Amino acid sequence: MARMSIPVVRALSVGTPPHQVSQAQSREAVQQLFPRLSQRRTMLAVFENAQIDRRFISRPLEWYLTPHSFAEKNAVYVDVTLELGERLCRQALAQAHITPQDVDAVVFVSSTGISTPSLDSVLIERLGLNRHAARLPLWGLGCAGGAAGLARAADLVRAGYKNVLYLAVELCSLTLVQNDESQSNFVGTALFADGGAAMVLGPDTGHFGEADDGGLLRLHGAFSTLIEDSQDIMGWDVTEDGLKVRFSRDIPSLVSQMMRANVKEALCRQHWKPCEIGTYVVHPGGVKVISAYEDTLDLPTGALDSSRKVLRCYGNMSSATVLFVLNEVLKGNPSGKGLLSAMGPGFAAEHVLVEFPSGGASA
Repeated sequence: MARMSIPVVRALSVGTPPHQVSQAQSREAVQQLFPRLSQRRTMLAVFENAQIDRRFISRPLEWYLTPHSFAEKNAVYVDVTLELGERLCRQALAQAHITPQDVDAVVFVSSTGISTPSLDSVLIERLGLNRHAARLPLWGLGCAGGAAGLARAADLVRAGYKNVLYLAVELCSLTLVQNDESQSNFVGTALFADGGAAMVLGPDTGHFGEADDGGLLRLHGAFSTLIEDSQDIMGWDVTEDGLKVRFSRDIPSLVSQMMRANVKEALCRQHWKPCEIGTYVVHPGGVKVISAYEDTLDLPTGALDSSRKVLRCYGNMSSATVLFVLNEVLKGNPSGKGLLSAMGPGFAAEHVLVEFPSGGASA
């Protein structure tokens, strides 16, 4: 194995299942599913207030209008995750100009279904990856998983692995529970969507920022914070009908209360200062969460436009969402230091300190 090196992201591919649904169509469907709750104007207003135009889901909208058991939903999760994951991984490997046999480690993040063996083992077979590749499946991180998984993939590069394949796939639409009239389930129908992202990471070869294979960004460190007594803020309750969403309206206030000091501490660990951060890549858990980040960190107007765009065009895809935001940010050819940030079940905050090429780089 190579000596410790600064990890570099060499490729990033994002994608969704094929079925698209507008927010207006989602609202009509929910009125059929939950006629009693839909009579309350404040509940239906969630669909407009979410500021989402469209989302992508794993099955046609009609499929969600009939009951399905946990086993049926999970079977769909396995099929769609493998199909989407294989496509994204092939694209990322091609972008990185490496063969499947070059991969020596695989990180797989997902929290919206279950499988043993974990699905990374199946993808190793399908993709023809090196059978000796180290495997690191991560489950239960939810929305924070995109940042946490990236940090763990970077740790593997620091440990000496040369070509780390990182995949995050979430099929949040499958967590709809038909007979659950809780506010969390109802709000989830206005926010949740399906998507995935694949990345290839490796050590800095000394050509960072060069046109061909210098890398899209460097990863300089990470910072995790688990908030005490916060398990009830977000998560799943496992029921006979599947994974039942649980989340609190306190998330924006948590961002407001802790994020300024938390970000400062994360940067200090790397001897960085807040004034040095020119780009923020933030998981758009919702419009209120985005606004809380902006206000708390005193960000300039437009700093989180990429987060808002991803939310509007894709909804909340849990762990994969922040990687969609990163993909959108890269289109603007950013340069200098940045921070990738997400919060999720635990309740936890995850930050990754990143550096973009001085001349910019295209995804």
